[in-house]
Amino acid sequence: MSKKKEKLDESLKIDTNINQRPDLIIITGMSGAGRSEAMHTFEDIGYFCIDNLPPTLISNLVDLAGINSANPNKLAVVCDMRSKNFFSQFFDELEKLKEHGTYYSILFLDAKDEVLLSRFKETRRRHPLCEKGVTILSAIKKERILLEEIREISDFVLDTSAFKPQITRKRIRKLFADEDNFSSLDVSIYSFGFKHGAAIDADIVIDVRFLPNPYYVPDLRDKTGLTKEVKDFVLKRKETKEFLKSWKGLLDVIMPGYVEEGKQYLTIAVGCTGGQHRSVVLAEATSLYLSQQGYKVDISHRDLDLAESGND
Repeated sequence: MSKKKEKLDESLKIDTNINQRPDLIIITGMSGAGRSEAMHTFEDIGYFCIDNLPPTLISNLVDLAGINSANPNKLAVVCDMRSKNFFSQFFDELEKLKEHGTYYSILFLDAKDEVLLSRFKETRRRHPLCEKGVTILSAIKKERILLEEIREISDFVLDTSAFKPQITRKRIRKLFADEDNFSSLDVSIYSFGFKHGAAIDADIVIDVRFLPNPYYVPDLRDKTGLTKEVKDFVLKRKETKEFLKSWKGLLDVIMPGYVEEGKQYLTIAVGCTGGQHRSVVLAEATSLYLSQQGYKVDISHRDLDLAESGND
């Protein structure tokens, strides 16, 4: 398998024109360069991840996951200097992967020596090559020499020296995540009634008690926001139309921002007094709008069963 190596750092753009996402990502590189952060990112984008995997187990794991089958599971594994006989096992396994036609990529994470030294001092973690009498800096230099050959054959080399963790996540997502329709962000929307308690688990809370209340219309009092009559009453109001215009405009700004920042879960709560009329209608309207934009949306109505007539 011939693959073109791509070197990445903060001054280079990442090529996102990958027609096929690799079934297997092998994460390696310098200790302290962000391998754990990378693994968490791959978990978020749907890869099954294993940390500190001995290289000799890679091909076995590929078989167990059915990577070469019709419906493969995507894997990301971290292999590094913590494994004994790392080098001989690593290259032997790569040959096995090539023989079986497994589509894989090697992501090598790197950083400058002084940055790695600072990170180890801040976290007070032990470098895997720090044996008795060996300084952290000496261990870093030794590891760099040992990994030079693997760095040369890696498909992607990402220098995280100037990156905060969220930037590292962004770079990895741009390389390996298929997010054209914002599929990385799970949105949960629910209606609720303030009289039954605040929405303490929500990221965004919208209070729609400023809108005219269907409770004061006798024919609507015992109905819910799931009925056409209540929907028409709420949605056809001038106040509601103005609110939805502004609300959708705000969503158009903040939702792509959440995706860009790598947020995985977002909860939006829409509240009225009892959680029966207005909040239900506008939670449904919000869900419909975001679904039409390509977001994965789950909707529920927290207090609909608790709502009592006359309390919305």
